[in-house]
Amino acid sequence: QVQLVESGGGLVQPGGSLRLSCAASANIFSTYMMGWYRQAPGKERELVARITSDGTTWYRNSVSGRFTISRDNTKNTVYLQMNSLKPEDTAVYYCNRLPPFTSWGQGTQVTVSS
Repeated sequence: QVQLVESGGGLVQPGGSLRLSCAASANIFSTYMMGWYRQAPGKERELVARITSDGTTWYRNSVSGRFTISRDNTKNTVYLQMNSLKPEDTAVYYCNRLPPFTSWGQGTQVTVSS
């Protein structure tokens, strides 16, 4: 089973930026479509952005133009650059394959608040 380790979250003011990282253990990471998901308190987990093995990206409307997903297949790592953060972006952020593995990482908390 692949292990996923997310990092880079924190507390940021509205309008600020964060860069999340997700390191995967699999040496076949480069073949996966990868995604960033988030789960806010009391809400279901939702897909925020995804990136194919060849770099094609998709974004949820609410983050389009503010977030950028990227990957480095040599490091088995996927990134999420988050700019112009809003309070409604507050959530625990996870990465996973699409479709997702059964096992999830611990996630990284992002809190946007003044």
